[in-house]
Amino acid sequence: MAGRGGSHAVTLTYAQDYQRVSPNGDGKAWLAELRRKALDRFEATGFPTTRDEDWKFVNLAPLTSRVFPAAATGMPLRPDDLAPYQFAIPGSRLLAFVNGRFEATLSDLTNLPDGLTIAPLASALASDADLVMEHLGRYAKADGGGFTALNTALASDGLLVHVRAGADAGPPIHALFLSDENAAGKATHPRSLVIVGRGARASVIESYVGLGSATYFTNAVTEVVVGEGAFLEHIKIQREAEAAYHVGTTHIRHGRESRGVSHSVSFGAALCRNNLDVVLDGPGVEAQMLGLYLGSGRQEVDNHTSLLHAHPSCSTREIYKGILDGRAHGVFNGKIYVTPLAQKTDAKQTNRALLLSDEARVDTKPQLEIFADDVKCTHGATVGNLDQAAAFYLKSRGIGGALARRILTYAFAAEVLEELPYQPVREVLEALVMDRLQPVRGRE
Repeated sequence: MAGRGGSHAVTLTYAQDYQRVSPNGDGKAWLAELRRKALDRFEATGFPTTRDEDWKFVNLAPLTSRVFPAAATGMPLRPDDLAPYQFAIPGSRLLAFVNGRFEATLSDLTNLPDGLTIAPLASALASDADLVMEHLGRYAKADGGGFTALNTALASDGLLVHVRAGADAGPPIHALFLSDENAAGKATHPRSLVIVGRGARASVIESYVGLGSATYFTNAVTEVVVGEGAFLEHIKIQREAEAAYHVGTTHIRHGRESRGVSHSVSFGAALCRNNLDVVLDGPGVEAQMLGLYLGSGRQEVDNHTSLLHAHPSCSTREIYKGILDGRAHGVFNGKIYVTPLAQKTDAKQTNRALLLSDEARVDTKPQLEIFADDVKCTHGATVGNLDQAAAFYLKSRGIGGALARRILTYAFAAEVLEELPYQPVREVLEALVMDRLQPVRGRE
């Protein structure tokens, strides 16, 4: 059977991959059942299309009409090969995955503090099976869409972080997912699980990087649980190869009086879709969702966020910004849903897009669905060019033309970048933004 968004050959390829990924769940009946139901779901529904409301603005045909079998083993890499994609944060722990497989020789999991477990998910299925069974597939469910169903059926490795109640994980944990030239024409399906116990603290960075120019497909899913009174800083950085396809889904579940900040920064991929689902599953939660995306050439960058206020006295702030040049296309689709129980909700959503060329375009769809009467909810969206008044001001002080536009464009991005918690991360991403703005130079 072929799903709605894929041919029979595409569906057959993924079914064959399923047979190679241990359909018996490595002897674990619960895992075998989870994978089997996910594959059944994918075969029944296929990939989404523009007929689906949540995917109406992006054309997935270049991705979903092709066959992407499971990626091959990566090329041998040295620690120096990873240096450009790491951050100079003292004490930070690194887990490196090449073409979807954990590479112990490139990782550093030494001297972990008490109360912290970090492991590749593949080994955690043996060492922490009860913990994984309790959480895997519970939040990002297979019935949430074709890409999540496919990931659930085919995922073989990824990141596991478990911070026990009251513990502090210390410096950030960095999961670095690399795709090399051996991934050309292939797919990886990383699956990650982050569990922050009651009153605990953690910082997690996920980086998705392309080492060459190959066309490949990354289909990543991350499930995050933030316990009662806990705090989590989560940073996702997408730096895939220019010809790659990236679909990433992050689901964050917040417990009572927890706090969290989610950062999303996207530079790469021919087509990128970021799904961020946040559920406030207790009163008194404070959460922020911050995003920045840059597109040029013919890049497609689609950000879809969903925020569920299900309990009273929670506050959220969401800011997403996009910078588009050439014939790039950006999408922001952000929904805030406030249930009748969520009185005294305070939710603010802002989306701004900056168009640097006449051919760049953006679709934006902020949404509020409110079923409580004692709330403060606002949303706003703006799309436009650089402020000519500000450009004139700079010109009047001797800063004109391309440099003025570059300064103003960077200032537009800085509101999001300055919220990043670690200076080395900010410096690397600021440099990447400035490098992407180089084509602006010379336009008069």
